[in-house]
Amino acid sequence: MLELAWIIAATVFVSMLGLVGAFSFYVREEQMNKLIFMLTAFAIGTLLGGSFLHLLPEALAKLDAVTAMLFTLAGFVVFLIIEVYFHWHLSGGEGEVHPYSYLLLIGDALHNFIDGLVIAGSFLVGIPFGIVTTVVIIAHELPEELGIFAVLVHGGFDRKKATLSSFAVQCTAVIGGIAGFYLSSVVGGFSSLLLPFAAGGFIYIAGSGLIPELHKEERSKKFVSLVLILLGLAFMWLVRYLGA
Repeated sequence: MLELAWIIAATVFVSMLGLVGAFSFYVREEQMNKLIFMLTAFAIGTLLGGSFLHLLPEALAKLDAVTAMLFTLAGFVVFLIIEVYFHWHLSGGEGEVHPYSYLLLIGDALHNFIDGLVIAGSFLVGIPFGIVTTVVIIAHELPEELGIFAVLVHGGFDRKKATLSSFAVQCTAVIGGIAGFYLSSVVGGFSSLLLPFAAGGFIYIAGSGLIPELHKEERSKKFVSLVLILLGLAFMWLVRYLGA
């Protein structure tokens, strides 16, 4: 049971990254608005980079191309359906929460659950390998969680709700870790299917929800947003390169 203790400790630590938004309470509102714009643009790059450079390559290593693309398309379509549902049930008026905020929480929950499965699998190989894997996950999760917090606030959440929601969703890593430990014999195939599904969801969120929002910004900010998106992509490539 030593491995289970390590898995729980590692996933709890990863879950704490969801509280990163708490630091925003020490930032003035004017500065926070600028930071949210920058992090939202950066988040687009990390969502696309995470999908195309991390989730999909890992899925293609475990699945045939048609199956991987089918589940990517399924993720895209399911998130489209969910957003249509939210649009029907939300008026979208001033001060209301934008549907892409809920989509992002759903997608991030899937992503964190997969992280938990990965952490469990790595500790079952060996504790040193599990520790290294956890450090790598933290390295790419921290900037992603900052971006997610910014997107939630940009989408209508107040800072407290965004922080608590992000933390709650991040805790699905613990569920994934425990599930991975007890279902290690069957969880590999299940997680392989979740990878492209989550990628499809993230691609939809970035393309349908976030990029159109940045197009609404004034012209002077559009170039800055493009640079930040490219930086987000470059960061995810760097994480991929260093982790290879």
